[in-house]
Amino acid sequence: MKAIIFDFDGTLANTLPICYVAFQRVFKDFDDKELSPAEIRSMFGPSETGIIYENLNHSKKEMAIELFYKEYEEKHQQSVTQNNEMIELITYVKEKGMKIGIVTGKARRSLDISLKQLQMDQLFDVIITGDDVIEPKPHPEGLYKALSALEVERNDSMFIGDSDADIEAGLRAGITTAGVHWLPNYTPNEFLVEPHYMFEHVCDLKKWLEAYIKSNA
Repeated sequence: MKAIIFDFDGTLANTLPICYVAFQRVFKDFDDKELSPAEIRSMFGPSETGIIYENLNHSKKEMAIELFYKEYEEKHQQSVTQNNEMIELITYVKEKGMKIGIVTGKARRSLDISLKQLQMDQLFDVIITGDDVIEPKPHPEGLYKALSALEVERNDSMFIGDSDADIEAGLRAGITTAGVHWLPNYTPNEFLVEPHYMFEHVCDLKKWLEAYIKSNA
């Protein structure tokens, strides 16, 4: 194993709730629509700007985008705390000589807000956002770009995510996949697309990695 690539929302950070709140504010203010978290999640794939352009009926989409980021940043400061267990895991992986990446549908702007506030902005060897691809997950384009930038083969990599789109993208890219249910709020109870591995807690992944490294020493 030479590289581990993570999804972000719902995987590396508990940011899904503030994504939902920010989108709810946008669609209520501009389209007078009350959307549930499930309805918003069904739009996921494109970046936040893509979601607004594709789903908002109101013509003032740029204003809506600015409102989204305003809400996202404000709610982030209030609601999302640093996950020390996750940072310890990433530090451990890097100490073992593996590369670390992110492939996310988030736009670069919101990801930068999150990484800076969570003090994770210096941890990753490559970051591919929704702004960097033409085809969002479950298309594997983002993973192909990450593997190329990391200069690792797909057989030497693992992609970790919390959604069916993550797992499908990893399988289509030929990467070992891991589904996670380790963060609270809106995580699905089961995957419709079966990953190679499932981890219910961050420590479970660390234990798996420790065993893997020992068996391949």
